[in-house]
Amino acid sequence: MSVDKLCQAIELILVDVDGVLTDGSIVYSNEGIETKQFHIRDGMGIRVWRNAGGRFGIITARNSHIVNLRAKELGIDIVRQGTANKAVAVREILAELHLTTDQLCYVGDDLPDLATIHLAGFGVAVADACEEVRQAAQYVTTAHGGRGAVRETIEVILKAQRRWDELIQSYAS
Repeated sequence: MSVDKLCQAIELILVDVDGVLTDGSIVYSNEGIETKQFHIRDGMGIRVWRNAGGRFGIITARNSHIVNLRAKELGIDIVRQGTANKAVAVREILAELHLTTDQLCYVGDDLPDLATIHLAGFGVAVADACEEVRQAAQYVTTAHGGRGAVRETIEVILKAQRRWDELIQSYAS
């Protein structure tokens, strides 16, 4: 099935954090405080997606206070941290939202994302994802994780749904 057809039903985008919303680096200060670097265009893409009525969430195996801060800043209300089995968490979220797997886009980069890539109606791998994830995905971004891959995914979906041009009009005037 073509990417355009796969994108038609998408209502929910779920993403991993490290390696997708970030470049995968984990930096600790001398005080032991973890920092992460997020790409501003990914944040803007998430805002456009949410303004279009789409749902957006984060699922990550790690726990990090900075993820909660970024989610709050972007108005992301679906945040699952410390999730060992992401596929189980995804099924729970879909059930809570009364959505099907066909309505889900999942963006991942590494082996813990493999089952969710297979589960999603539109499985996406970032450009620098491990080979197994890239092979399982229906779409591989040209952007690397933490470098606009989420924004690219959102644009692909909204353009396939023929909604992108209408949504960016408010920024053009």
